Amino acid sequence: MRSSISLGRIGGVPVGLNVSVLVIVVILVVGLAFGRFPIAFPGLPTAAYVLAALVSAVLFLASLLAHELAHAIVARRHDVEVTGITLWLLGGVAQLRGEPRSPGADLRIAGVGPLTSVVLGGLFALVTWGVSAVGGPALVSGMFGYLAAVNVLLAVFNLIPAAPLDGGRVLRAFLWARWGDRLRAAVAAARAGRVFGYTLIVLGFLNLVSGLGFQGLWLALIGLFLVNAASAEEQQTQIDAALHGIKVAEVMSRHPITAHPGETVAGLIDRLVLRHHLSTYPLVDDDGRFAGLVTLGRVRAVDPGRREVTPLREIACPPPDVPSARPDDLLTELLQRMSGSADGRAVVLDDGRIVGLVTPSDISRTIQTVDLRAREPYRTPRGADLAPHAPGGPPAGGPTSGGPSSSGTIRSAGRRDAA
Repeated sequence: MRSSISLGRIGGVPVGLNVSVLVIVVILVVGLAFGRFPIAFPGLPTAAYVLAALVSAVLFLASLLAHELAHAIVARRHDVEVTGITLWLLGGVAQLRGEPRSPGADLRIAGVGPLTSVVLGGLFALVTWGVSAVGGPALVSGMFGYLAAVNVLLAVFNLIPAAPLDGGRVLRAFLWARWGDRLRAAVAAARAGRVFGYTLIVLGFLNLVSGLGFQGLWLALIGLFLVNAASAEEQQTQIDAALHGIKVAEVMSRHPITAHPGETVAGLIDRLVLRHHLSTYPLVDDDGRFAGLVTLGRVRAVDPGRREVTPLREIACPPPDVPSARPDDLLTELLQRMSGSADGRAVVLDDGRIVGLVTPSDISRTIQTVDLRAREPYRTPRGADLAPHAPGGPPAGGPTSGGPSSSGTIRSAGRRDAA
């Protein structure tokens, strides 16, 4: 669910559109301009219906954005980082990095989205009444009436107690408060999401065989999304709990082989790549400071004819863009910073000097052997007055709702709200 079109920042939060949102726009415009509006308000020019449909589609997307912004604002007030908001095919995603530290915070972050949609529904209903009261065009009144109904339906649907919907978050908060165990509550909410998703798939299939083609296909698509998102969320929750308390020093590959920023790509290949067969080479300058990261993918992207004259500094990922950590940082904290990084690697620094690397292989190996480690079992805190935890693991720290874009062990939490 990455943004394809940037809309800038709102309150410091990057906002964008995934190209798939255009499908929603087309469906809304065609359905309203050549279906709903001509039937409800006959006798008007086609251009009027198309204009009203376009305005409705834009205001609907604005409503989705307001829903997600509400999540983001409340999340930031509870010290949960918001990395971006994306509108896509099935609604919106507020990408959160970390998790709420108490059931109350979880409930407030989840509940504010549907509440915002209900408020918007009321405002659109008020505008509908106002236009009718002053004798305005019936098409305009009908347009705002449609938006009022859609926002209320959006709120109701998202309150269904099934992760990754907002209702799943509400269920998780309730179970967390009742059981005192966030992991157990999150798993229960995710499994409820899978059950609901499979139910929608079955209903969609029944609609398809009954002749209601598009409606059935849409239900099945939403159901498939929910099943995948809920499954990924359950897996991610269990992984976060398993990795809780593990420090970066326990995972990193020590004493990485380094190169100089001024060395050429051809020199790196001859001196290191063909000998050591590694995929990652940190760059270190004359003062021993970390100066960038080169991977085999970046090396292969250089035209063979230019490898002799291209210095590594030109193809390296610059230091500010490489996730970094100290040896005593928690792994769950680093994984949150690695989410979305270009090369999927992180460097471990001690006073600016590189002492280790964390690669996908290191993370995979840790997950495979985590059950062999002798350490205290993870326990979630009880109550709302919790001491500050590091973001990234359970209580110490994704669809908001985790979701289908989760992959492996690195992800940004995100609230997914279906349109």
